[in-house]
Amino acid sequence: MSVDIRRAADRFRTENEWLHSHHSFSFGPYYDPANVGFGLLLVHNDEIVAPGTGFDTHPHQDLEIVTWVLRGALVHQDSEGHNGIVYPGLAQRMSAGSGIQHSEKNDAGEPVRYVQMWVRPDEVDLPPSYQQAEVYDALSTGELVPIASGLPKHAGTTAIHINQRGAGLYAARLTPGATVELPTAPYVHLFVALGTITLEAAGELNTSDAARLIASDGPRATAGPEGAEILVWEMRP
Repeated sequence: MSVDIRRAADRFRTENEWLHSHHSFSFGPYYDPANVGFGLLLVHNDEIVAPGTGFDTHPHQDLEIVTWVLRGALVHQDSEGHNGIVYPGLAQRMSAGSGIQHSEKNDAGEPVRYVQMWVRPDEVDLPPSYQQAEVYDALSTGELVPIASGLPKHAGTTAIHINQRGAGLYAARLTPGATVELPTAPYVHLFVALGTITLEAAGELNTSDAARLIASDGPRATAGPEGAEILVWEMRP
């Protein structure tokens, strides 16, 4: 197994009066040919959007877009007539398919922080679609909960489905000192959304740090004294 630790402070940043966005991979004007994705994961943005602002209607095509809110609420609207409010403990997926336009706005009185992740679908030109599901209660187990997956082993258990048979996203909320075992897989991407963890054979990771694992053999992640929330992609290209 190889582990590549990526610290929060080393990511690309887009910052203006209403948006603070940190990009794990090349995104928009930021391009690094050595960092255009990992496994099947193309985009992994950690974003804070100010109250009363957000992303106006814009297009996407042939992407599976998964959004996970950590604080506040995000309002989704798209050209297929889907409307949703995404908040902590709710998983959301938009399949852009043959083409869709959507907006993401913060209509609340506090900043919203969320992580948005993109993967390519198995097939192009699929019909656009949308799905969201509550997972708050499942997270109370402290285990890795499959929240957005196309992996065959998660059929019938994942909260929402993505059109990519080689990828699955887990979330876990860990109490102080709790431990989970990461997947054994060709590619695993671990993101510390909140708190601090110690990753076996790699050391401490703090909020917004990430680890990219190749040929993962299932290392253990242990939460620090304040607990942690983690997002984990298992990928089998």
